[in-house]
Amino acid sequence: MRILVVCGAGASSTFVAQRVRHAASEVGLAYSAFAGTEHSLPIDLDSADVVLVGPHLAHAIPAIEKGAAARGTTVVLLPPDIFNDLDGKRTLQLVRDALASAGETDPPPAQRATTPPDTSTL
Repeated sequence: MRILVVCGAGASSTFVAQRVRHAASEVGLAYSAFAGTEHSLPIDLDSADVVLVGPHLAHAIPAIEKGAAARGTTVVLLPPDIFNDLDGKRTLQLVRDALASAGETDPPPAQRATTPPDTSTL
């Protein structure tokens, strides 16, 4: 799952992307998250499954949704207090809820090694 976080200049979206990526990793989801700007959005949409839009870009939601619909990408307008989500768990839940509403499910948890590697031949 590729999550694009969009804000005006890319600074605050970088923090949100890092936090949601960390939160996903903690629960075993192989999600990637990257930051973008309103200006890079037309190009960045091609690489995203979900777009999280900063609250200050609410005015741009109709245009973003139009571009995203052509690509089958889910768009989520983030709430005004999202930057207080310091561990990314709330933001991750917004992503998961949006995917569920769109009829999509989380990919299976990342595969983890359950047995140590055989070192007898080393």
